[in-house]
Amino acid sequence: MRNGSVTCFGVGDGWPCADRGHAAFLYRLAGSTILIDFGEPLAARVRAARLDYNLIDAGFLSHLHADHYGGLFMFLQGAWLEGRTRRLPIHVPRPAVKPLKAMLEAGLLMNELLDFELKLEPLKARVPVPVKASKVTAYPTTHLAKLQARFGRNRPGLFQSFCFLIEGGGVRIGHSADLGCPEDLLPLLKQPLDLLVCELSHFAPEDLFGFLRDKPVKQVVFVHLNRSAWKNLERTRRLAVQRLGGIRHVFARDNQVIRF
Repeated sequence: MRNGSVTCFGVGDGWPCADRGHAAFLYRLAGSTILIDFGEPLAARVRAARLDYNLIDAGFLSHLHADHYGGLFMFLQGAWLEGRTRRLPIHVPRPAVKPLKAMLEAGLLMNELLDFELKLEPLKARVPVPVKASKVTAYPTTHLAKLQARFGRNRPGLFQSFCFLIEGGGVRIGHSADLGCPEDLLPLLKQPLDLLVCELSHFAPEDLFGFLRDKPVKQVVFVHLNRSAWKNLERTRRLAVQRLGGIRHVFARDNQVIRF
């Protein structure tokens, strides 16, 4: 099935990376163009790909770690300077709406300046968001559970984190963003996936590969590898071959385009 593609603008983990950008992924399916996460240097990658900002229909931010939102402001400045005119909805965790609006105002990217309407929308768990002929559904993950246990008493509701199910044109795609454990993927796997874009930073490769081995996934794109898995990529690849049970897979690099 070749009904669309994902462009991996950045596949690095949360650490500063000399050879990888941070999390940003552009999906094209069923006539929809969807951006998930805004890791830096997203604006530079968009420019290098000669991507027209007007083609992007919607954006989604999985959680409030800087390697996922750190390129957002330059991306929006790029959209303004490169002449975007279409309304742009960006769906973000609810606690992010007010501070992001304040930061945009402080950074002189107020809506009155822009030539397009920027709409920051709060994500609602398990509620599909239509994007043209596609839809995106956010599911909570436990990625920030430890931080919530440590700091959440005085910051209720702050520690939201989501993975995503993207559907359109008969294609089902899972996007993990960051997870607390592999089991966070289970809501995406209730029906078969044509593609799973999955992080490999917060648990051992053996654990993730073993979890996925019998799951209904046609192809996995591994991203966000931690430093050890990335440094020892050949070993990580061998483990995947041994433990994934024949599931097609690839370890993505920055700017790689994968078709499905």
